[in-house]
Amino acid sequence: MDARDPEVKKELDAILQTRKELGPEYESELVDSFLEKVEQRFNDTADRHVRRQLAEQQMSAARGVRSPAGASTANATGIGLGERFGFVAVSLVLAIPLSAIAVVNEGLSGLLVAWGGIVGVNAVHSFGGFAFLHRERKRSTSDWD
Repeated sequence: MDARDPEVKKELDAILQTRKELGPEYESELVDSFLEKVEQRFNDTADRHVRRQLAEQQMSAARGVRSPAGASTANATGIGLGERFGFVAVSLVLAIPLSAIAVVNEGLSGLLVAWGGIVGVNAVHSFGGFAFLHRERKRSTSDWD
């Protein structure tokens, strides 16, 4: 999904025109509808990207080709690009209802606390703070141990 996607621009123009016709009382429903469409397009694009990368990795593995040293998709903690991307995507999708709940209950301060938590969890994950979850998988390479 390009930042200047013409379909998204057309949908946004249609939403704005509909708001002019229906009035501000339907604004929240129109915004929710538009955000659902954008989220779906984002999820579709992310899914295609992850599938393409997995297919490339499987093809490389099947051919016995090793990836160049700088092109590794796993970082020092053993977390692959797909897992990192999936974690960020899930946290952003969950951020929508968390933000709404925070704003309704506590206003701007609640929103800031919620987003501080979201950013914090993503920062810890990106720096390998959850590496202890992956150590258990790597301990035993055989069922006979």
